[in-house]
Amino acid sequence: MPKIVELLFDCDNTLVLSEELAFEACAELANEILAKYGKSARYTGPELMQDFVGQNFRGVVTGMETKYDFTLSDEEREGYVKQEEDRVIATLKAKAQPCVGANKELEKLYESKKYGMAVVSSSALRRVVASVEKVDQAKFFPKDHIFSAATSLPKPTTKPDPAIYLFACEKIGVKPSECIAVEDSKSGTLSAVRAGIHTIAYVGSYHEQSKAKEVADMLVSNGAKVVMNHWSEFEKCLAEIEAM
Repeated sequence: MPKIVELLFDCDNTLVLSEELAFEACAELANEILAKYGKSARYTGPELMQDFVGQNFRGVVTGMETKYDFTLSDEEREGYVKQEEDRVIATLKAKAQPCVGANKELEKLYESKKYGMAVVSSSALRRVVASVEKVDQAKFFPKDHIFSAATSLPKPTTKPDPAIYLFACEKIGVKPSECIAVEDSKSGTLSAVRAGIHTIAYVGSYHEQSKAKEVADMLVSNGAKVVMNHWSEFEKCLAEIEAM
């Protein structure tokens, strides 16, 4: 295996406990869209999260268009994406917390200077930056090493498309095989694996042990190399992959 030189972290529910907060705000806007187009379906935050976890709001809207058989113009869709971004950022700035143990491990990695570190997210760049700033993680990442599938790419996309990981590797100047990604969702894991990146499945943000086990098994079946139940296990997981 090539020497690992770069660590690539998903943001939502991997570095920052943001997914539930974000989906509460997303559900409100999603329901407004469904109502406008005469659809009776309505979502709670957890229901929307279950259907679309790991995707950005552009992916959520596109998924709803397909599921409920309606079509937005490109202008309308992008308008809703901007509205969602503003609502979610306001919520995250008020309430976001780091994933338990993440800051301690990031501090150790940052001080060791052994690896480069970057954030690779589906979420809009403004949202990702607001999240890591709120939980005091921005200092660990160069400003130009925070990447967004929704914002950074010439053509916006969302995970599981591997485009954002391939783009990040190109901009950083590393090969995918020289990287390890940390992901908590199926779409994120598939994105990293399809890019050729060794992937750690993080399940520490799932509250119930049975759910964490279910997600862990699913992420491994989709290509994750090892499972991390808590951030305190990161060094062990990293060593396991480097020894493969």
